[in-house]
Amino acid sequence: MNLPSIEPTALPGVLLITPRRFQDGRGHFCETYNAGALAHLGLDTVFVQDNASLSREAGTVRGLHYQAPPRAQAKLVRCGRGRLWDVAVDFRRDSDTYGHWIGVELTPDNGRQLYIPAGFLHGFVTLEPETECLYKCSDHYAPEQDGAVAWDSLGIDWPLGDRTPVLSDKDAAAPAFDSVESPFTRENT
Repeated sequence: MNLPSIEPTALPGVLLITPRRFQDGRGHFCETYNAGALAHLGLDTVFVQDNASLSREAGTVRGLHYQAPPRAQAKLVRCGRGRLWDVAVDFRRDSDTYGHWIGVELTPDNGRQLYIPAGFLHGFVTLEPETECLYKCSDHYAPEQDGAVAWDSLGIDWPLGDRTPVLSDKDAAAPAFDSVESPFTRENT
């Protein structure tokens, strides 16, 4: 079986997954997702929807987003082109790591993916123009359960340099982390 490598992160349940690549003179081949291989490694999340976003400008921040129970989503995130810095924040109010975050650079060259369980906020910033973020979700989009937290309200060290972030209206108006009552606990995720 073609098994990816899986590395734990500082946040329980958030995993860095790197599919195995087969290289030759033409380039490389890899399975970006194999449910059987991941289940063999103990990760048996069922994904039902694939999403893609293209950000034209470097410095585009998307997030921090969540989908509340009962439609909470786990995500498996990768970069299709360009470069992005992906962030997960523990949003389970009874967790020992509540409010803690990690950030990981994802690129087509490094092939890494970030698995983010339900109960975590997700966001990213693009590090190059024309960056594509591809991700699998464990539940369908449910607008009535959609939520956001202000990207700059947690002290996350976003690698923006001297760029002014490009934000959607939704993300620019998102409430601060401390003013949002999390709908998540360890039990309901």
